[in-house]
Formats: sequence, C-alpha cells, structure tokens
Amino acid sequence: MSVLTSPRGKVEVVHCRRTETQDIYCIKNLIRKFTQKLFGNLNIIYLLEKANLAITLHNDQEEIMAQATFLDYPNWNIATQDDWVSVFWELDSDIPCTPLNTLFMHLFVAVDEYSVGCCKEIIRTVFKAVLDLHFVFLIVPSCMSLGSTLITVFSQVGYVPSLTNDEDFAVHVCHRHNHYPQLHIRKARVEDHDDLMPIFLHHDTILKETYGEYFLAELIEAQDEENHAVVCEVEGVAVGFMSVCSQVNLELLHKCFDLAPFHGLCIPHQDDILEPPQEFSIHESSDSQLENSSEESQKIVKELQEAVSLETRESIQRKGTEAAVEEALSPVTSENTGEVEDSEKLSQVSSRFTWYYISHRSSLSVSLPEDTSSFRPIYKGTSTAFCIQLFFIDEKYEARSLDFMNFVFHLFHDKDFCIISVPHLTPEFVLIQSFVKVVPFNNCTLEQDLYVFHRAGLLKTIKIRLATLLDTPGVEKLVSTLMPCKSILEDLKQYNEARRDPDGTPLQVFVAEVAEQVVGIAVIRNEMDIEYIRSHYNIEDFIYFNHHQREEHGHLYHFVLNPIFRHYTKFFLKEILRLGYKSCLYYPVYPQVKEGKVQSPKAHSLTSALHYLVPVRPRRQIVYPLEKLGINAPSKEVSKDALSYALNHTNRKLSLEPKITVNAKIVVVGASNVGISFLETLVFCSHLKFSNLTLISTYGLPGKKLLGNEQRKFLANDHCYNDRDHELMSLCSWVNVVVAKMTAIDRTAKQVVVSREKVVLYDHLILCTGRQYQVPCPTEVDISLHPTNREVSNSCLRRYTGPIPCNHFTLNDEEDCLRALAWIKNNSITAENIIIYGNSIDTYTTVETLLSLGVRGSCIHLVQHPPTSIITCINDCAVEGAIEDALQAAGVNVYRDALLAQWNNGLYPDPIHTASFTTPTKPFQLPCSMFFSFLEKNVDYETFKAFNDACLVYDGRLVIDSNFHTNDIAIRAAGPLTKFSNRYYSNEWTHSNFNSKEIGFQLAAAMLKLFDPTLEPVTEPPADLDRLIPMYKGAKIKGGILPGSYHYLHVSKPAIPTPLEVQRAQSDFGSEIVTGNVKNGNYFRIHINKYRMVETITCLSKVPFPASNYIRLFGQHEQALNNLCARYEDGLVPDLYSYFTEPWCMALFHDRFIDLRKALHQILSSKEDENLPSMEELARQIEDEEINLPEKPRNYLKRVFQETIYRPLVEKSILDYLHYNHYHLPMYAWPGII
Repeated sequence: MSVLTSPRGKVEVVHCRRTETQDIYCIKNLIRKFTQKLFGNLNIIYLLEKANLAITLHNDQEEIMAQATFLDYPNWNIATQDDWVSVFWELDSDIPCTPLNTLFMHLFVAVDEYSVGCCKEIIRTVFKAVLDLHFVFLIVPSCMSLGSTLITVFSQVGYVPSLTNDEDFAVHVCHRHNHYPQLHIRKARVEDHDDLMPIFLHHDTILKETYGEYFLAELIEAQDEENHAVVCEVEGVAVGFMSVCSQVNLELLHKCFDLAPFHGLCIPHQDDILEPPQEFSIHESSDSQLENSSEESQKIVKELQEAVSLETRESIQRKGTEAAVEEALSPVTSENTGEVEDSEKLSQVSSRFTWYYISHRSSLSVSLPEDTSSFRPIYKGTSTAFCIQLFFIDEKYEARSLDFMNFVFHLFHDKDFCIISVPHLTPEFVLIQSFVKVVPFNNCTLEQDLYVFHRAGLLKTIKIRLATLLDTPGVEKLVSTLMPCKSILEDLKQYNEARRDPDGTPLQVFVAEVAEQVVGIAVIRNEMDIEYIRSHYNIEDFIYFNHHQREEHGHLYHFVLNPIFRHYTKFFLKEILRLGYKSCLYYPVYPQVKEGKVQSPKAHSLTSALHYLVPVRPRRQIVYPLEKLGINAPSKEVSKDALSYALNHTNRKLSLEPKITVNAKIVVVGASNVGISFLETLVFCSHLKFSNLTLISTYGLPGKKLLGNEQRKFLANDHCYNDRDHELMSLCSWVNVVVAKMTAIDRTAKQVVVSREKVVLYDHLILCTGRQYQVPCPTEVDISLHPTNREVSNSCLRRYTGPIPCNHFTLNDEEDCLRALAWIKNNSITAENIIIYGNSIDTYTTVETLLSLGVRGSCIHLVQHPPTSIITCINDCAVEGAIEDALQAAGVNVYRDALLAQWNNGLYPDPIHTASFTTPTKPFQLPCSMFFSFLEKNVDYETFKAFNDACLVYDGRLVIDSNFHTNDIAIRAAGPLTKFSNRYYSNEWTHSNFNSKEIGFQLAAAMLKLFDPTLEPVTEPPADLDRLIPMYKGAKIKGGILPGSYHYLHVSKPAIPTPLEVQRAQSDFGSEIVTGNVKNGNYFRIHINKYRMVETITCLSKVPFPASNYIRLFGQHEQALNNLCARYEDGLVPDLYSYFTEPWCMALFHDRFIDLRKALHQILSSKEDENLPSMEELARQIEDEEINLPEKPRNYLKRVFQETIYRPLVEKSILDYLHYNHYHLPMYAWPGII
C-alpha cells in the first residue's frame, strides 16, 4: 500500500497486485496514441499471455490506476529473444546485464494525473518482487521522447538498429539502486541497539521478557571469533540484524535430520562411516509395515542409503513421485567482498549427489535387517557449518534479506554451509526461500525445520544455454549417480547429432553453467499431444490456449540441477522457455511401472523442479456413442484411450510467480473418499505449496488397480473416485504416506501413535476413517434347543473379541477384495458353500461377483439379517423384484430375518466349517467354506479406543460442530465417522446423508481459510447461524453389478432416507418418467420434482451404460433435456437409454456445461438499463404478483426476452461456448461452418 499525491494535491491510496484477465478492458481504456507510438500496436491479451511479470496498480475502489508489463527479451525487434545479451554488451559494457538480472518493459499505462507516482511505485514493486533483478530496459523509437512520466525513472544508454528495417531505437535503463537498492551490511555496534529494538519487539517479546531489556546490546558486545553480529543499514540507520555462530550441535542434527546429502555438514574424513554393516534389500511390504514418505518439500518415501563409496553413491528406486535429495558437495571457495562479482570464478563445484528415482510400485518398501534398520552415517571430520541464531529485519526491506549472506560467509572463511532452524509453523520468510530444506528422519520429534545454504549459492554467474558436444564430459559427471543417467546421455547424444528424434520430434537440451562447469541439464521436446492435453486437462485454468502456437508447447523429460543452485530452478525454467522459444512446459507423472518400464513413449526422469510447477486438474470426459455420432464424433486425438498420467505445468506467466509455502503439519487419518477429496483440494491449490501433508492409512493410497477393470467388483461403487482418477491426481507426488493403523492420539504432544508405537506429529489432525463392516458377534445360543429370534438378544451391537477365522472376510476396500479373490482361487472352492451375511447392497454385488467367478449358485447362501429399518438398501420394488428373480434363477439360497447363533457349534471357530442361525420360526445350520459379513457398518474398535482415550467426545459417532471441529480445536473430522452435536437438534442428519467427495471439498475449504491469504479472513459466524448444520447439494450415488448381471445406478439428492412409496404419496412429489422394464433389462427411471428439476435417476440394464454421463443429468431442468416431460407425454421418448445417446445431449455431459449455465444466469440477472428490471427480477415480480399482466406470464417473459438485448447476448454466449469447446462437441453446428 502506498499513498500517491497528484500535482493538484489530490491523494489516492494505491495497492499493487499481479495483472488479471479482468483488467484488460481498463488497460485498453488507458492506452493513448502516445502509448502506441512508444510501445507499438499491441494485442493486450497476447502480451499478458507471454509476459513474465505484469503489475497492476489499483485504488481502494478497485479502479485501475496503472499497469506495466515486463518480459525477459526486448521489444521492437532489435534482437532475437534468445540472443539479446551480446547486443546490449556491445552497446554499453559498463552495464553488466544478464538474463538473470534484466527485464524489459513492454507496456506502461497510467491515469494521467497520477502517472509519475504510479510509475515509480510499479518500478519499486518490480525490484522488490524479483530479488536478482538489477536492470529494467525500455526500448522506444529514436524519434520519440519518453514523455514526462517514464523519463523520471529511465535514463538513455544509446541507440541500436532494428533487425528488420533501417530504423534506430533508443535504449533506456532503470537501475535498482535508484529505487530498491541492495543493503549495506556491516558489523553490529552497541549503539545500533536503539534502532533495532523497535523492529525486534514488533516480531517477538519473549526474548526481552526472558533475558532482559538489553539482551540485544549484550549479544552485540559478546562478539568474538565464533560469534558475530551484523546489521544492515539504510541512510545510517540499522534496519535489520543477524547473529551468527560457528558452534553447531551436529550430534543432535545428525540424529534428527538426513544430512548425508551434505556429508553431515562436515569435512570429508578417511574414518567416516558411511555404510551400514550389511546391504539392505527391497521386498514386498506386509500390511503392518510402516511406510512413511517424507522427502523434503517434494514427498518421497524416506530411505536408508545403500553402502557406497564417498565418491559415488548408487541411487535406489523408491515409492513416491518426487526427486532429488542431493548429495554432499565439495567445499567451494570464493572471494566474498561486498557483492559477488560477475567475474568471480568457482574453484571447484562437485556435481556429486544422490538421486532418488521414481518407482510407482506402491507395495515396495525399503527395509534393513533389524540390526541395521537404525543406521546413521558417522562423520569424523570437523564442522564446516555455522548457524544463524537470531535474525530480524524491517518488513520494508525484507526482500533484501539475502544481502546478509555474502557478508557473513566472509566472516567464516573456513565454513561452506550456513544453517538456520525455525519452528515449522513459521511462515517461510524471504531469507530461507533461498535455502534448501533438510529432510527430517521419520523418528524426529523436533518442532523445528532445518534449512541449509551453501556459499556457492551466492554466485550470480549462472548461465543457461543450449548444450554442445563439448558439454558431454561435464554432463556425464553431473548425472553419473542418477538412475536415468543412460537416458539423459542418450538424449544429449541424439541432440548433438540430429537436433531431433528419429521420428522427427524436435529435441532441445539446455545446460546450466557456473564457472565453466556444468551444474544442470534439462531435456525438452515439442509437445506433440497438445490436443489430448487440452481436452483431458484443465490447462486453460492457466493459459489462453488460442494465443499459444503449437510449437510453443514443450514437454519436459529431464531436469537436473546441482542442489546448491536449487534456488535458481525457476530461472532455469524461465530460460528454457526464452531460449527454446516456448511459452509452456508440461511434465507428466505416470502412475506405475509395468514390466520394468515406465509407462511413457520415452523415458522420463523425476525432476526436483516439480514443486516449481503447478499440478493441472484432469477434466471429466464425455462417454461418446461413437458409432451413432459417425463423422460427427470427436477426433481420435481427443477420444483416444491413452495412458493415464498426472500433468504438471509451467508457463511464462508463472515464471516469476511465487508460491506460498505452508509448513504446517496436516495429518489425515484414513484414505476414505472424504480424506482423498480433502487432500486433492489442497494439492490443486496452485498458488500454495503444502510441504507437510501426511496420510495415515492401513493400505496406503488407493487406486493401485489391484482388481483389473475387467473383473466384477465385490463392493458397490459410489462413483467418487476410480483407479483412473487416482492416476490422474498422483497424490503420492505431494503427500507423505504412512502405511499403518492409528492406535492412539496424544493431544497434549500433538502426536498420532501408529503401528509399533511409532509417532506422527501434527499441527492439524483430520479424522476421516469412515465406518467399516465388522466381524459379527454370534449370539452363542444352542440351536438344538430350537430358539427363535425373540428368545435371543440381538448381538449386532456387541463387539466380537474371539479369534478371527481365516476364512471369514469383511470387505471394506480393494485390498480386502483382493485377499478374498486370492482365497477363492488358491482353495478352488467354486463348488464349496459360501455364506454371505447382511442386508446391504454389497451382499448383492458380492453374490454377482462370486457367480462370475464360476461359483455355483446352489453353493451360495445369502443370509439376510433382520432389517433395522423399513427402508431397504435398493428402495425400489421393481429393482428388488428383478434381483430376487435373478437370485432364484441362479439357484442362490436366500434366508431372511436370520441371526448368527454359532460358528462350528460353539467350538473353536478357526476355520469356520458350519454356521448356525436363528429365525422368527426355526433355526438352521449351513456348511461353510467362506463367510462374508456385511452387517451394519460401525467405527473400528481400535479407532474408537483411540478417540475415547484421547477424550474426544463420542456419542455413537465422533461428535463435530458445523465447521468440522471436534472438542479439540486442532482436530477436525468428517464423513460417516461423525455426527453433529446434539445442540443442533438434527440427529437424523449426518455426513452419511451427503456426497463424500463434496464433504472433503468443504472440509478443505474450511481449512484453507487458515492458510490462504487470498481468501477473506476468518470471522466468527453469528450465534444463530452456528446453530444450523450445513446442507450440501451434491448427489448421493451408488451403483454396481447386481445378480443377473444387471448394471445398476442410483442417483438422488441428499435426504433423510424415506421409503419410495411414501415419497410418491407426497403432494409435492412431482412426476416420474419411466421407460423399459426390469425383465427386459432396460429399466430407466427419472424423478422430476415440483420445480421440474431432475432429482432422482435409477438405471437397471443388462448391458453396460455410461454412468458418468447419466450422473450429469442430476439437477438439470427438464427443459434443458430437450423438453423431456413434453416429449415423454407425447410418446416421443420410448427409451431413455437411446434418448441420451442422441447428439443434441452431448453438451449436457460436458464438464463446462455448468459454466455455460452460470454465464447465462449472469446475463439474465444483469440489467439492460439501471431503470429497468433484469429478467430474473421480472420473473420474481410476476411470481410475487407485484405486476399485473394482460397476457400469460410465460408469453410476456418470452416477448421481453425477444425484444431486448438478452436474446442476442444469450445466443452469443451459447455459440461462443460451442465454438470454444468444438474439439469436444463437433456434433454441433454454428454460423460459419455450414
């Protein structure tokens, strides 16, 4: 925020922000003829798409006061974008401009009255935002003066000719030191105390309270060879302070942090012990094995390093998706006097570092024999690190914090590393953004994060260029320890020989060079599959696709950068775009390894740059009736079934866009749909970087394709996520995964205790364990006495405590289903007796799965427990009748109202040979080879015990308030696990009534208010509002394959369960549209409510149908379905399955159709004239009888719509939608194509 004063004395408060798309109209209005003469005739949208930095200045009323656009190459065609440096060095060699420290102004506009102040404020903001920037150049025609505004900040350097004509252009420059200069750093003096204390007390008062009012002066006085205090000053006043010390507790750090990448911050010594006693192996993990991925800010599984020599370490394959814990680097010596000069050379930069390459085999784990599992390297060399003990700086100068580093390294000539530890809840301030965060060990309980900076990171001579043949030895040395070493070298060789692949795909290889040594390499190819990317990923969240040429899309294959220069990663990416004439880069993460090869046409290596890219959300796809569409079907590039991958992206606009790092430890317990949706929402916040997301789950992340798509699923499907969805998200790229079970919660220490008494620290704990089927507890009555159900107590609420039989199965997830499937195949029990006990829909899907596996129907016994409600799991008599007929036809034995009495006649139950049941009439006994239990779901006992021992309020379910809080402010919970507090008087409503995916999204939205500064600050809700439970609108969905090979889908609104017959009896029920019948296997029912909206969909078909398409019908108005009700009444819709494969309805299934609806609603709710009501207001007035009409309301509204501006606006919006999405919707015609 700044205050500007116009020459006439008017005052305006202005704020700076990044330019947004909605600013374009105002920017165009600020362009004058003089602006066009200075900068040329510009396409503003195109310019902003290609800009590295665009700054907008606005006032408190959000009115645009000024805007400036900056790129990393000159305008006016005075030099090519990849080779402008030589032109400017020839112009004035005294200006040491480089791609790292230079930007070019391509546009500046401002409100005339405040133009001078706006210009200075924008320039100051640019220098503050880009730390390495020293020069901003402005090129204008030589015949033009700069005008009264720009001349206040720019000074002329000389003239350069145009590349295309004889015209000369004047070059002007703006220097950093005139606007936001580097700070002067010196040793602290006692007299600085009075200047520093107000700044320090603004941040913290604890040290003053602990050590007294003059502790800072005492700290300054106590300086010696091991302790130094330095200050930065502006105009003789100290504005920042840093205390450094060479005494570092390396023993503690070695215990808590993996410092092997930095050789333990010690000088290499011949007696260093870097190897465990014996080699470890990679093997399949057991269910109980703890697996925790905690790789720095990128998240890979924590590993123990293999025994290798000091000079070279072999890399290992690990689960996860992010790379690059870097190896120790040789000491780097350099002169440190003031600012590091461009001519400085590095004596030696070692490129040794360990590379952890991706392995997508999720069941892999690294383990050691018991005696070596806790191995830690032992370093005998002396320390080569010093630490920052205390640091603070005035917020006004915080962006120049790194200016301290050159001076403090000069104080410790024998030290190569500077370290700093900060509480992990501390927001990542500017200084540590240039440091590397060290990976903590899994058993680390320190509440501090450790950051490391190498003195070579101060060098500014890094140069990015295209590779040459002479770079091969340097690249070989750089990548020698990497698993994809061979692939990288092959690509380098191919580039040097042909500049393209054998198939003709253009290939580019870039190297990063410092002091004539290769410290980085990147390999890119042209993105040849851009149509698929556009149609399958929301890439247009980040770019205007039509403003990017096909050849401007690049595909990143390899990215390697020496760790001491990691803070130059974004610069490296920016230079790749500039030198490669690219505007976008894409990097895929494939989900798994098949037959030892990554699922990719060409090998990818894992990139340590992943956190500098943004994850791109996948798009929901239409299931097209390709045969029916014929030539009007989408192209093969759009509709092809390609390998699934998670897409990451960067572009020129993002090259200087910072991410906000959130180091808070957010731990999610349970990989339920709620938990996955919560993590998905956080991960896809592109402007935030959550560095401490952890998932605790018994089997890790779902989506491992344990059961192939061709196999019938044991469990019903809620259509929240499928295997492909998990592949497209690749949550393992961003989330630490602890494969274990929660057994306790220590609220005081903020720890979750998991298997084998391991602990996981948290700041925010999210409980999403859901509810599971439990082992039933037999009533233990003797059936020889012929008891009935009335004579025995219902044991469903009792917990079974005996041994769990080996042939008893409770199916709660795909891992359980795989275990059951393996048992069936290994024991060849297709002709043995199988009991399925329960009342849920999963009993039917399991019966069908068993039948499909070849189990004879007569061997399947479906034993249904006495119902606890009058509402059945299907709640549709027609569908239930079809299932009963199918069960009878298959020969399945069905028993109703049966209670489990005994296993094996009360003898030892493992394994189960017989099962006895009581009924309302007489008991019976069945032989048993497998027993499936699907009794009512409940909270797992160990989970309940963890809640209870932690004193979390539990009342049948975990009690929460309307904002997901339990009785502990740091613990939130969501999903079927929970219930609302009794103070809401809504016990019939729980999260079980709503869509789990929507619950997870809303939970994340509530959490984001704590971390996202772009959101409105959290305010306490009104007292009355907090007494209302939140209501969600997403559809509840269930489906699966039922007996008789019926494909079933049911979509309904969130509601308290009510029998369908009772619903139909309500006066406001609405109407039903039913086609087909269950006997023919083409049953399709749609319920239209009184508002003529689709409220329920039920499908039962003998053939597969596009369920994802039909789900999109929920919530649509029947008129949007081509006047469905009228057509049905006229007998024009004999079959809804066929009706919804017609070309006209494809737009309804499109993922952006909801955006069209919102745009049309906005048009109809806007006013054509301030004095006239909008269409929405007009309809409301008619509904409220506020106006008298001479004609029918519908005819009146139609006439107003036709005669006003609304019709052309609506038509234009629809045509724009169809035109922009033509690659998905080619079956629609619009003016100009026919």
